[in-house]
Amino acid sequence: VQLQASGGGLVQAGGSLTLSCAASGSILSINAMGWYRQALGKQRELVATITRGGRTSYADSVKGRFTISRSNAKNTMYLQMNSLKPEDTAVYYCNADRIGLIDWGQGTQVTVFS
Repeated sequence: VQLQASGGGLVQAGGSLTLSCAASGSILSINAMGWYRQALGKQRELVATITRGGRTSYADSVKGRFTISRSNAKNTMYLQMNSLKPEDTAVYYCNADRIGLIDWGQGTQVTVFS
């Protein structure tokens, strides 16, 4: 599975951004997809996941502010990010879980300034 992330950018604190992750290849083998992020000097951390059935989960730090969704028709996953904070600044990565096989997309930079 090939993943293409996009939508990052520079935004003022309190603003919003929507990230997209377009999938191609063995789409039908994808069980779940997720967004991760890695801030400078820190480890990559889970942001949100969504299963094939649409069940979602979020890191505590983004609950109530971020929404993960997917369009099966467009083979695309989204991350709507509202009320952004400077601590949300990171490179955001999407991934696809094919029951033990994990594919990663390239990152997209999100920078939040106060």
